[in-house]
Amino acid sequence: MIRPLTLLTLAALAGTAQADGREIDYRVDDEAFTGYFAPADDEPRGTVLIIHDWDGLTDYERRRAEMLAERGYDAFALDLYGQGNRPVETEAKKAETAKLYQDRERMRALTLAGLAEARARGAAMPTVVMGYCFGGAVVLELARSAAAEDVHGYATFHGGLATPEGQGYADDTAPILVAHGGADASIPLEDVTALSRQLEDAGVDYEIEIYSGAPHAFTVFDSDRYQQRADERSWSAFLSLLDEVLPRQ
Repeated sequence: MIRPLTLLTLAALAGTAQADGREIDYRVDDEAFTGYFAPADDEPRGTVLIIHDWDGLTDYERRRAEMLAERGYDAFALDLYGQGNRPVETEAKKAETAKLYQDRERMRALTLAGLAEARARGAAMPTVVMGYCFGGAVVLELARSAAAEDVHGYATFHGGLATPEGQGYADDTAPILVAHGGADASIPLEDVTALSRQLEDAGVDYEIEIYSGAPHAFTVFDSDRYQQRADERSWSAFLSLLDEVLPRQ
């Protein structure tokens, strides 16, 4: 379904977002992390927890957090790599994600710690969890674990979709939105089909949107892979999910 787009492009809106957020230093056991908290402009409707891609927490997630704050949500972008760890080279990015893919317990623990920090800083409940690329895979890991309380929805944008052996989805998993590029060479359509079957079998409320011609990382502003049409449609779908699961009181 094609949804109406805003008068300004999302890239333009992101460039004009008010920078009211602030960096948040926090600790998980003996490790230091730095997240980013953007409070809602008005009375918050809830919180969106943002999980970064394989670059680590950068200006991209900060811009998305500000965009959500302007829409009336508290937004917290967590840090899964640790304070000051923002890899630049491709091999370094692969190495950082591999550490967490190989230690799913740590992946979940750091995600839950970020959520706890957001709430400790006053972020409103309930919560929707969303993520990009690697962060999208983390979103689904959290959804399968059912470890987070008061999460009303999940969204993954061009994220990893494969389910590790021995894992699955419970029938009471909160609604899931999957935004996927039809031309994604990193995450094949076979993974999309397999996930759909798993969610159907589990009875999970889900929506999968596939955008024609959109490559992997199609939402990343100012990149060679950015596709405005797919970005705007996927953002509109996400806002629709937020309206559904975090309605105005």
